[in-house]
Amino acid sequence: MDIWYVAINGQQQGPFSREHLRQSLAVGSCSPDTLVWRQGFDAWRPIAQVPELLAPATSLTPPLPYAAGAMAHDIDYQIFGNEMQFVEIELDSQESAVAEAGSMMYMSNFIRMETIFGDGSSSDATGGLLDKMLGAGKRLITGESLFTTVFTNVGSDKGKVAFASPYPGKIIPLDLNQCGRKLVCQKDAFLCAAKGVAIGVEFQKKIGVALFGGEGFIMQKLEGAGMVFIHAGGTIVEKELQAGETLRVDTGCLVALTQTVHYDIEFVGGVKSALFGGEGFFFATLQGPGHVWLQSLPFSRLAGRIHETAPQNNAGFSTSGEGSILGGLGNLFER
Repeated sequence: MDIWYVAINGQQQGPFSREHLRQSLAVGSCSPDTLVWRQGFDAWRPIAQVPELLAPATSLTPPLPYAAGAMAHDIDYQIFGNEMQFVEIELDSQESAVAEAGSMMYMSNFIRMETIFGDGSSSDATGGLLDKMLGAGKRLITGESLFTTVFTNVGSDKGKVAFASPYPGKIIPLDLNQCGRKLVCQKDAFLCAAKGVAIGVEFQKKIGVALFGGEGFIMQKLEGAGMVFIHAGGTIVEKELQAGETLRVDTGCLVALTQTVHYDIEFVGGVKSALFGGEGFFFATLQGPGHVWLQSLPFSRLAGRIHETAPQNNAGFSTSGEGSILGGLGNLFER
């Protein structure tokens, strides 16, 4: 993977491409003693000890830190609420936002709503019917709807459209330009984005992650150069992992990670801990460098607690009169 980090004055900077570092060395922005790191290194190394960075630069034109992707619409936004949040997006004339079907809360008079196959990104727009069906199929694989909804301001003045979170938690606004233009997240985390962001699938390459990774074999992949909004349950924790730093988390608490973070699973330990510890059989292990976002209350955990505490009858349905003064004694009179 051609993604590099540089240590300058004790601060980690990047990611950068290999060509970018070669050019920086050629113009004197970096020296042979500058420390660099990429995935696969066990420690930071000076450039002088990295032969692949010592080759002459092919061009002295400063490259972008990441591979250029499709540009998305530039949108403004504001997030309201605390535990049940919604995001209000302001659209200039002819600007658009794309969202999950059914997530819209309200919109201005001149906002036009259109349901489409796929995500409305440039790859969908320039492709044929087969490409659009493929994009929609990718969404179906992640458990989402075949369709997304595009909201476009067709008026001459600014317009607004709002999208609500599906359950208690937080909405996380992220600029993909600051995330390496790619973000991997759990498959039900996406809420909405600027039009132009591509919504795809990320297959876990290791069979262990596929079988025991909590979020399964498939996660969502958000790519592009615009704003995206993802949703997670409870309190959100953002962590910056340094190169080689490892964090172990409950598999359900992982919300999103940047592409530079290495994701794997690890057995919790002894059989007694696995069976009676209440934390499951596996942890997710995240190794830096990169950003990760965690949630304190996965929806699966919330749904499980509700199901466990809801009164049940023999057929598995909630009993009537569950709030009565007799409580469970009332079941004696049911037929």
